[in-house]
Amino acid sequence: MIRPLFAAALALAATPLWAEGFQRVETRAGFLGLVEGRSLTRFGISLDVAPGGTIAGQAFGRQVRGAWRWEGRYFCRDMVVGSERLGDNCQLVQVRGQTLRFTADRGAGDTADLRLK
Repeated sequence: MIRPLFAAALALAATPLWAEGFQRVETRAGFLGLVEGRSLTRFGISLDVAPGGTIAGQAFGRQVRGAWRWEGRYFCRDMVVGSERLGDNCQLVQVRGQTLRFTADRGAGDTADLRLK
């Protein structure tokens, strides 16, 4: 009886807290169903991700532009903010309510939470 409890405790401990309550967005269609006709926002940032593969908006007064594609199970984007090229990066996308979480480097990097408006 102790072994199953211990195994369950280890499984729970292995779940990253940052992912709690978030569900992975698996497909391009699922992603578009969330973002189409809406803006992604957070303090100082407002972005529109269009079905045709473009990204446009503002980040702290600077113009944001770029392109995106869906590759396997990842959102891949190549963006420029002002005159700074951020380059290509494929990101894990998760959703919880009206929040999308983007995790860089195919889920191994930094995260950014943006609200759907």
